[in-house]
Amino acid sequence: MTHPALVPGQVAVVIGGAAGIGRAAAEGFAKRGLHVCIADRDMERLAEAEAAVRAAGADHDADVMTHAVDVADVQQVITLESVVRSRFGGTDVLMNNAGVQPGSHIFGPAENWRQVIGINLWGAIHGTQTFVPKMLERSGPGLVINTGSKQGITTPPGDPAYNTAKAGLKAFTEALAHELRNTDGCELTAHLLIPGFVFTQLTRPGETEKPESAWTPEQTADFMFDRLDAGDFYILCPDNDVPRWLDEKRMQWAIGDIVENRPPLSRWHPDYADAFKAFVNDGAKG
Repeated sequence: MTHPALVPGQVAVVIGGAAGIGRAAAEGFAKRGLHVCIADRDMERLAEAEAAVRAAGADHDADVMTHAVDVADVQQVITLESVVRSRFGGTDVLMNNAGVQPGSHIFGPAENWRQVIGINLWGAIHGTQTFVPKMLERSGPGLVINTGSKQGITTPPGDPAYNTAKAGLKAFTEALAHELRNTDGCELTAHLLIPGFVFTQLTRPGETEKPESAWTPEQTADFMFDRLDAGDFYILCPDNDVPRWLDEKRMQWAIGDIVENRPPLSRWHPDYADAFKAFVNDGAKG
């Protein structure tokens, strides 16, 4: 059954929608007959995305607009909401998808940390705090979709700023879901999209050939729509290399560091390599 917010005539705003998963999602919204605002800071890609999303929604006469925005700046997000409301009357679906991953180290450049947390975490907070009160006033069914990451759950070594932002986004989205379901008369629901390995310019900058192990943005968006229709909060996406059961084992091991009083990130600790391998093999599915 189609989610009641994903029907023709509703309005979707995709922040970080000019490329990758965001653009694929915007095309998916348009295919379902929703009017779409694609927001991004990349002006060149915005123009390309607008043409693609218009084509995707042609059968439903879905209207499409674009708007340049830096989500780290809350005033720009406030302007975006106002512009969308002026054009479409309001917003029914908000997708906070903007993200960057320039790389980071614990003692690395502070600017990288500010950029990652400003966009990946504060961007979603700005979007939610700006749009959702107006969405509640609009009443009726609606969706808030925040794009998280498995790195925000298992927090692997190598990019602590990104992990910190995505772990914070997970906690924020869980709190949002709780808030919405305890709001009288609220028909808005929050959802955490957790992609697998997806071939985009964020994950493979400068490359043009998709690795066999990766999903396309379109596969990820299709999976997202299926799970939104099913009502999932945690939209945990597999890919061509990692099935769901393996993601589950990795996540179980991560929380087990606390429960079992192991060292943090013990999955990558040489003293626990054999124990982790046995733990995974015990749940392997052939």
